[in-house]
Amino acid sequence: MQKHPESKDQRERCFSTRAPVSEHFSAYSFVDRITAVEPGKRARGRYLVPARIARFPASFALEAAGQLAAWAAMAQFDFQVRPVAGLAGDLRFGRDVLPGQTIDLVVEIETCEEDAVSYSARAEVDGALIVEIDHSVGPFLPMEEFDSAAAVRERFELICGAGAPTGRFKGVAEHDLEVVEHVRGERIVAAFRVPREAAFFSDHFPRRPVMPATLLLDAQIQLSLQLANASHTWPLDAQLVATGVPEMKQRSFIPPGEVLELSIESTNLDGVKGTARTGVRMNGKSIARGLIEIEPRTGE
Repeated sequence: MQKHPESKDQRERCFSTRAPVSEHFSAYSFVDRITAVEPGKRARGRYLVPARIARFPASFALEAAGQLAAWAAMAQFDFQVRPVAGLAGDLRFGRDVLPGQTIDLVVEIETCEEDAVSYSARAEVDGALIVEIDHSVGPFLPMEEFDSAAAVRERFELICGAGAPTGRFKGVAEHDLEVVEHVRGERIVAAFRVPREAAFFSDHFPRRPVMPATLLLDAQIQLSLQLANASHTWPLDAQLVATGVPEMKQRSFIPPGEVLELSIESTNLDGVKGTARTGVRMNGKSIARGLIEIEPRTGE
């Protein structure tokens, strides 16, 4: 089982205020209706992306699929535990999600034991793939460390019934990233400043704020695309996108106020398909690593 440390320090820019209690289940919650569920086995749900937000990256659709899996797993144990872990498993990205679209979510749970849940999931819009996850594992930790079991149970009953009010998500501000090294076509290193206060902490999590791994993944994808675009190995009119994450693991919780070092190294940028190796360090220690696959977009 993975262990999760903690820490400090940062400047304020990206995210402005810690959300009030009323933001709970709206600031970083991406399942507003569960349409079918067998606790510990499978679930279906959906999420309406608010029309007014600027963007809804693929990592948010990944978060939505993971949250649906968490709901099905937590219900199996009467909300006494919750899966809390970094990303793992093979991720594949499809088309973009646009504001105003409805994401359909499907989760199949492979195992749901007392210590962890293993699942596969898929997110689609109008039948088209947004993201697919194979064999992701989430270790269970006590619910009361992170949230109120009663509040989570009440939310589950709401989204399994009439559904939650839609359109409350206000989006997330741009990442506070500062590139400190860039060797064209080879390597990029950036400082990533985790906000001290942010609305998403009211969902992730009220009693123990933790930087969402999916937000960190979004920053890593942005840097990987920046490195690839600057390499000049692609056609001039190529629109590069992340198509897959065959490996991504995070070994530590990241508390508010941390300054992380993100490093991206190209292992293959041949103008047809690229692979970027990612690394994250906190307080001088490696806490995450992964691979991101990049290709030119060929059309929707």
